[in-house]
Formats: sequence, C-alpha cells, structure tokens
Amino acid sequence: MNNIEITKELLSFIQDSPSMFHSIKTIRTYLDKDGFTYLPEGKVWTVEKGGKYYTIRNHSSVVAFKVGKELDDYHFQMTASHSDSPTYKVKSVPELTGQGEYLRLDVEAYGGMIDSTWFDRPLTVAGRVLVQTGNKVESKLLYIDKDILIIPNVAIHFNREINNGYSYNRQIDLCPLFSTGELKKGAFDQMVADELGVEVSQILAKDLFLVNRQKPVIWGLKDEFVSTPKLDDLQCAFVSLKAFLDSNNDHAVNVYACFDNEEVGSNTKQGAMSTFLYDVLQRVNGCLGKTADEYYQAVARSFLVSCDNAHAVHPNHPEKTDQVNCSYMNKGIVIKESANQKYTTDAFSRALFTGICNKAGVPVQTFANRSDVVGGSTLGNLSNTQVSVHAVDFGLPQLAMHSCYETAGIKDTGYAVESLTAFYNTNVKIDEAEGIIYE
Repeated sequence: MNNIEITKELLSFIQDSPSMFHSIKTIRTYLDKDGFTYLPEGKVWTVEKGGKYYTIRNHSSVVAFKVGKELDDYHFQMTASHSDSPTYKVKSVPELTGQGEYLRLDVEAYGGMIDSTWFDRPLTVAGRVLVQTGNKVESKLLYIDKDILIIPNVAIHFNREINNGYSYNRQIDLCPLFSTGELKKGAFDQMVADELGVEVSQILAKDLFLVNRQKPVIWGLKDEFVSTPKLDDLQCAFVSLKAFLDSNNDHAVNVYACFDNEEVGSNTKQGAMSTFLYDVLQRVNGCLGKTADEYYQAVARSFLVSCDNAHAVHPNHPEKTDQVNCSYMNKGIVIKESANQKYTTDAFSRALFTGICNKAGVPVQTFANRSDVVGGSTLGNLSNTQVSVHAVDFGLPQLAMHSCYETAGIKDTGYAVESLTAFYNTNVKIDEAEGIIYE
C-alpha cells in the first residue's frame, strides 16, 4: 500500500470532518458512492442477502452493514470507532463583552483536551444549527471556512511562572477573541445566519464547536510522520471504513459503526452505550426472517474490533509507558489490554485478532499502561453493555493524544487498513471461547 497516497486521503477525510456531524456526512459520502442504501430509523426497512445498507442517529453516529450472500454461518463481524474529538463547545448565549470593545466567545470543554495546545492558533467554528422555516425546523451543517478566532496567551512579562507550570482557568483563560471593536454583541449569531442564508430570528438552537484551522502535514526528512487535528479518533474511523468498503464476506454480516460522544462517556442516545447498535442488529435479524433465538446464537458467534488510537512511546519521556508493553510509530497496529477491563481485550480475543494479522503479514504491537498509572478507556467495553460479544481493543500508535494537533507514523494507516480488511474478509468461526476457525 502506498503510504503517501493513503495518508493524503486520510488527511482529506479529516479536513472534511471538522465536527462529529461533518464526520458522519463525510462517511455517508463514501457509503453513497459505494452504492449503499440509506435506511432511516423512522421508516420500514427492507434488507436482503447481498445488500449494503446504513442508518444514522442524531446525524452524528452511523451504523453500516453488508449482508453476506450465503449467510451459512450467520453472525456479525464488527468494527466500532468514534466521530468526536476533544474541543470546546460554544454556549447558547455565545458572546462575552469585555474591557474596551473586546468581544469574546463563551465556551466550555467537551472532553479531556490539553488546554495549552489551543492557544495562539487560528480557529473557527463548526457543527449544526437548527433553523425554523415556516412550521418546519431543519438541521443545517455549519463550517465557517475562515480564521475567525484565536485564544491568546498572556505575555510572559505578565505571567512569569508560565514555564514553571500553570493551571488554566477555562472560564477565564480559554475564551477565544472574536473582535476588538469592529463587531458588536450579536455579531456571532449574525455571522451564523449569514453563512446559512437565513435570518437570526430563524435560529432556534446550535451545537457548535471550536476547530483548529492549522493544516495537516506529512513531515520528516524521509516523510515518516503525519500531524493533524483529530487523529484520535478519525484515523480509526477512516481505516475501518476503508477496510469495510474494500472487503467481502458472504458468510456473515459485516458491520461498520462510528459513534458520537466517546470523549464524554458514550452514555447518550447516539453513543456506544446507547441501544443504537443493538437496535440495528435486531432490525437486520428481523428483516432477514430470523428468530429471536437465532439472533442470540449469531451474537454468541460474533466479534467486535474496538478501534481507538493508542499511545506511542514518547521520545522525551519513555518512562511514561510500560517498559515492554508499549508501542512505537511505524511499527504496526496495537492491541490494547487492561487488567481492570478499561479495554475489552482478553486472551481469546487477542489470539483471534493476532492470528488474522499474522496471516495478513501485519506487525502487531501491545500496549498496557504502567501498573502505577490509571489509563483511559474507550468504547468497546461500553458497547458491550448492549451487544455482548467477544471483542479486542485495537489502535494506532500516536503522540500527543488529546492535543489539538496530534502526530502518528505514516506507515501505520496502511497497516491498519490491511489488518481490518483481513478481519472483514475472514469468516471467523467462534466455538464459544474454546476455539476459532479462520476461513
């Protein structure tokens, strides 16, 4: 696989996805181009063997599925990633007036970001706006394609301790500068209305988020690295989508899921803890004429790859990671594990997925946190509260996770597509937790 070519497509995918709502629109573009049929949740579904379908929830989560032509070993082979990234959400009353004629935005944290990385960078806003036209309310995507904001640092002359460690106050320090006098209060909503071609009075509600406008780059003398906003988790959303589209499995139902709200706990109607995946699989089961008992049998034979990026060893702080259960950029995909079950991986799921990667010739690395460090969690074990299947936690090694500008290795995108394509193409036969047959 050409690393430069696939990385450029990844960067284009990320640039087209400035908010979770845009992420799903971008994914839908791929699905529509590949001939998938859209099935609205609120309509009757018709699903047939050999068909390709998808549905969405809240315009920020999507589940797509391809039904095998034979289904002689009826089960589900699934990947799950997430569409959101840590950022700041603009509050409903967006503007703060200050000393002089300063106009700032009132924002609050969405997820666990590294605050300091958001300073002194060109920013804009993106998301969705609910607009009323007559007796109808419509959801419209918004992306202001212009550098319109910045969060300025305080000069070192006024904050001599900044390099000795500084705790930012998000109500005070993280307010983006919008104008120094040319714009007056009300200008933000007017900007939104002008961009959408509506009147301010038509705007009923907004879900708008700050977006880092710094351009993504492939860098290094030998083009070893890629840096961009939103690698976590749009890199995994992209590679699992590419694998899903490039694969075929006539014996199973292949499923691609991309959920919203992982960064804030997943416990929303469109998050991994919601009934979204369960509802889709149940409807597929019913449309195929299967019984309730056949659904439970299928789930027992099913497998999920939870796709969310992993931590690479930091070049300046290797002591932050476990000495041997650690991963490096450009060295292959990562299987993540945790004794406290923050990740879904166990010996059975590791063996299953490692076997597929070995057969495909994809290098596999391992990540576990230091035993004296509490690590993060992801969506696999949360989705398992609704659809309980064997599952493995998968990721790509990256630096600066939850920075507004993250870094990964250029080879790993290709490794990920190859491993997940092999997973989708392989008819995985699970015998409880006793044995596995690859076909």
